[in-house]
Amino acid sequence: MSDVVVKVVGVSKRYRLGIVGVKTMFEDVKKYLNKYFKRIDILQDEGEVNDRTITSTYSNYVWSLKDVNFEIEKGDVVGIIGRNGAGKSTLLKILSRITSPTEGEIKIKGKIASLLEVGTGFHPELTGRENIYLNGSILGMTKAEINAKLHDIIEFAEVQRYIDTPVKRYSSGMYVRLAFSIAAHLEPDILIVDEVLAVGDASFQKKCIDKMKEISQKDARTILFVSHSMASIQSLCSKIILLNNGGVEYVGNVDEGVERYLAKYKSEIIDYSNIENSLRREGNLKVVFSSLTFQTPNGVDIDSILSGQDLVFVFKLKINSKNINKIDVGFSIHDSNHQGICNNYSSYQNVFFENPESDYIIVKAVISKLFLVPGKYIIQGRIIVDDEESDFCFEDLGEIKVSMGDFYGSGVVGQTNWGNVLLKAKWS
Repeated sequence: MSDVVVKVVGVSKRYRLGIVGVKTMFEDVKKYLNKYFKRIDILQDEGEVNDRTITSTYSNYVWSLKDVNFEIEKGDVVGIIGRNGAGKSTLLKILSRITSPTEGEIKIKGKIASLLEVGTGFHPELTGRENIYLNGSILGMTKAEINAKLHDIIEFAEVQRYIDTPVKRYSSGMYVRLAFSIAAHLEPDILIVDEVLAVGDASFQKKCIDKMKEISQKDARTILFVSHSMASIQSLCSKIILLNNGGVEYVGNVDEGVERYLAKYKSEIIDYSNIENSLRREGNLKVVFSSLTFQTPNGVDIDSILSGQDLVFVFKLKINSKNINKIDVGFSIHDSNHQGICNNYSSYQNVFFENPESDYIIVKAVISKLFLVPGKYIIQGRIIVDDEESDFCFEDLGEIKVSMGDFYGSGVVGQTNWGNVLLKAKWS
């Protein structure tokens, strides 16, 4: 029997846009008379969908969340993803009982510890040590229970020297270190962590990921984790919730959720759909490039991907001649400055495409565990037919955006601002 610890049923949250208060007594009286005579009041309008890309047309309200439903079981590690403004932080604030929903209800079983914003839950005038006791008391722990955890909290946070200093003098990084350490060690049933971990350095982020893995696996505690780092999401989470414009787009498998996220929020890139008609090419043109698209192994069209994932190049070729014996398709990957990084031809692996019977054919090339660092990459191509140049296109065939994924399988991002490729080794 499943043990549901968080149940969200029809939760919606509405916020007013613009200035909330009124400026004059006249406006106060007018609002009261509107209500008394049951006239239309702007405070009663329905509100609009939470899409930050459009301009409001009539409403003074927006639904930050609308009809959100899901269940989380004990021991689940749930990643919550979505672009900025999708409703992630609002959802966590409702679950943390910092704010209440406009509609719907939430049912939570157990104690919650939240790490939402730098400084949340801290009293600035109290020392780090005093804030540990304050947070522990809020969670219902006795002084003896807090004393038993005190050394581990301070040691994990690495703020031993400043533990008796008022936290108002802490840097944002020190705030986060101590706040996470308190939240992780005081044994809440449910730990809620927002993007705030991005404030810390890379080594501390890795330390936090490892600690969350430990408490979820060893103690079967539930974790809700919001992050824009797909590497952290893939490494840590067992389940994913994808939010879009305040609603739930997908709940389920992590890899599929990330795939949907990348496919949905395509970047604005140049249109390369007219490559077939380009005159900037050389060769006998028996076979030419018509288009290039990118897909996941599941056949989902994308224009961005995570490092470490499998990427499928889908070349559409136009056949202009009959009686072709062998087609050799090649492509090269370049950085945003058109500096070449690597290339590949089907002939390198003794693969040729022969005797096409239609005017167009599709050729696919799968790159396993993409090795590129984050950035934008440009693809160029060349086709050789029967050992003669058929199409050397001077136009770019397409471009793909790469973000950092869990390439190393450890949740560590690594040094992504050096070089073009990621390298994985077997150490001994």
